Amino acid sequence: MLSDVRAIAFDLDNTLWDVEPVLERAEQCLAGWLQEHCPRIALSREEMRVARERLARREPHNAHDVSYLRLTALAALAREHGYDERLALKAFEVFLAARNEVEIFTDVAPALARLGSRYALASLSNGNADLARIGLEHVFSVSLNARQIGAAKPERRCFERLAQELLLPPGAIAYVGDDPRLDIEAARTAGLRTVWMNRRALAWPRELPPADLTVNDCAQLAAALRT
Repeated sequence: MLSDVRAIAFDLDNTLWDVEPVLERAEQCLAGWLQEHCPRIALSREEMRVARERLARREPHNAHDVSYLRLTALAALAREHGYDERLALKAFEVFLAARNEVEIFTDVAPALARLGSRYALASLSNGNADLARIGLEHVFSVSLNARQIGAAKPERRCFERLAQELLLPPGAIAYVGDDPRLDIEAARTAGLRTVWMNRRALAWPRELPPADLTVNDCAQLAAALRT
């Protein structure tokens, strides 16, 4: 079914690692740092999220950039509470360091080594994971995120940029992701082949066309492609 594929591109969060506990821990680290250095910023995680959402509505042209939203919201909160807004840079670095302390699923590294012997490998993410910090930068010939592109999935131009960087037609690229709409339906609409990474054994949305291939982990993907 994927015999014409020459490159495989991966989503990152919840595809190569479980992101929810990572973000929870990063938020806790940020809250602890703010409590120590900026105690007047006594906002809950939900209140901080609302502040970022308000900023995204005010600046829709920056809504795709999660790093910008978090950093700018922190700077605004620092000013509002009587602190030097430059503290936002230090606070954001605390968050970012913890955000990149991910536990890669055990199936990922060996499967990527197998796949990399036959296919060009790439990543395309809406998030701000840093593959250099995580230790996966060397695996991918192309690594893109929403901030670099100026748009976020499901925007078609994310996948068009991916194809441009890989120097391949969309139909020669298989995109692997966990989200049926942001990843699979968006990639299919842009002309890519699709692989649904269904690690949580969820039901596929009945209103959407199925992915070209569904797998439970990267080992199953490598086996299905006979690498």
